[in-house]
Amino acid sequence: MIFKETAKIGLKDIEKDNILGNKAILKFFENIAGHHSDSLGYGLNNSNETHLSWILLEWKIRSIKRIEYGEELHIDTWSRSIEKYYANRDFNMYNSKGELCVIGTSKWLLINTEKGSIVKPDETMIAKYESESERKVFEEDLEKIKAPEEYTNEMLYTVKRKDIDFIGHMHNLYYLDLAYEVLPDEVYEKRLFNDVRITYKKEIKLGETVKCKYANVENKHVVVITSEDDKTVHALIELE
Repeated sequence: MIFKETAKIGLKDIEKDNILGNKAILKFFENIAGHHSDSLGYGLNNSNETHLSWILLEWKIRSIKRIEYGEELHIDTWSRSIEKYYANRDFNMYNSKGELCVIGTSKWLLINTEKGSIVKPDETMIAKYESESERKVFEEDLEKIKAPEEYTNEMLYTVKRKDIDFIGHMHNLYYLDLAYEVLPDEVYEKRLFNDVRITYKKEIKLGETVKCKYANVENKHVVVITSEDDKTVHALIELE
């Protein structure tokens, strides 16, 4: 089942040269994923009844053609597979001319919102999402991001109110902001990055101080976000 939406690029969505930024791409993908679940009765407004919520585990996006400010976006999403406790969801984003500009994939985990426990999707849910396993935007599966052994840049950041989402955790999109902040100036100025990978490991809460660490590994810009004492890995981000 393909779920479709149309959107317009706003001022906050653009980065340098009036181009749609990666954070905004993730925002549009996140929104349409939520709207798709809303339409099937498994969305945010249904959680009091279902006690279910999808938690994002991974992103991978690739920009094929950059989209400029003022263009209308046409976004498609679909469930690619639901297996055991996990769901894989893919995305396509087109510009006003109908050209394919961005592809994306994501991995999600279903949880019980009352107990905070992992839940296995039942047959009713699986049937409603009408997964399309043959429709796959990336041929290769998501590979594990490896944490570098050494880093060239580090910074500390204490999480503020503005970073927190409706469930009390740092919002998924703000991890990319942290990654950008720790990049060396010469790397940051060369953005936009055409390939973005994010793996979420452990939620970050209000008031926590996290450490952001950067390394260049085989021409890939890798950022690892850990607790201040390095004992907990919160996320791994790869930019190319």
